[in-house]
Amino acid sequence: MLSTGLIIGIIIGAVVFFVVIFFVSVYNSLVRLKNNIEKSWSNIDVMLKQRHDELIKLMNSVKGYMNHERGVLTQVTQARTLFLNAKTIPQKAQADNMMTSALKSIFAVAENYPNLKANDNFIQFQNRISDIENQLSDKREFYNDSVNTFNIKIEQIPYNIIAGMLHYTRKELFKVAEEEKKDVDVQF
Repeated sequence: MLSTGLIIGIIIGAVVFFVVIFFVSVYNSLVRLKNNIEKSWSNIDVMLKQRHDELIKLMNSVKGYMNHERGVLTQVTQARTLFLNAKTIPQKAQADNMMTSALKSIFAVAENYPNLKANDNFIQFQNRISDIENQLSDKREFYNDSVNTFNIKIEQIPYNIIAGMLHYTRKELFKVAEEEKKDVDVQF
């Protein structure tokens, strides 16, 4: 027969074992969520870079037609410069919002130029950028889902204890700027 001390030792050992396993599981879950956020932002960053690379080609095909539409071209150039200089996620998100607005303006102004709208290069770049915008939309949604899951987890008990020990704080969702929500004014 086992002694009482041995039984208590086994119970304490089992409890400690399960507590350690539980904390390792919670820790690994939080790390996975944090890395998922970083990966999803990295995917957005790659798509933003592709969009900006395509934008140079689009601007070159548009310049000849839109010489007197300097405001639109300046807006695109400023947005691109802001993106290239952005270092943080909020700065890149701001640059992305500015670029999306600038692209809407280019495509709206292009409506005034039938020859431009019929230009094969313009059509090709417009389609490519539209495809990239759709992919960006999907990646932003995945990023926000990842951030939301992370933010919920780090506030739930017992995750909040381990998140606090790891200094994990809430992440910011990717938000659309207020000017993005407005309709583009197309004038003929």
